[in-house]
Amino acid sequence: MSVETTTIFSATGRRKTATARVRITPGTGKFVANNRELRNYFPHENFAKAACAPLMTVEKREEIDVVANVRGGGSAGQAGAVAHGIARALEKMDAELRIPLKRAGHLKRDPRQKERKKAGQPGARKRFQFSKR
Repeated sequence: MSVETTTIFSATGRRKTATARVRITPGTGKFVANNRELRNYFPHENFAKAACAPLMTVEKREEIDVVANVRGGGSAGQAGAVAHGIARALEKMDAELRIPLKRAGHLKRDPRQKERKKAGQPGARKRFQFSKR
């Protein structure tokens, strides 16, 4: 009766209004997001690439299994949140990976948010048409 212990590294990634709870373990490169395969969850190739970008940067795409739970936002925000979570988990797994991840910009949380609509105008920046006379 042997119990195999695998180390699990978890981290949270955020982008816009999306939040991803990511768990990584040493493995064969399996990638699951919300109980679906990567290609099924992010059908557009650009979003799938964006989600895997930190793994590609450190060349560990085939060595690490990823399980992500993502909530909120749209496809682009969720892909960014997953990438941010993976980068933070990789840093916990191996502190030496911090330098290449940081150089590639994966550890920085993207602060851009949707700007709120202001009172007395139709949108965040747009103004109602001005007429002098």
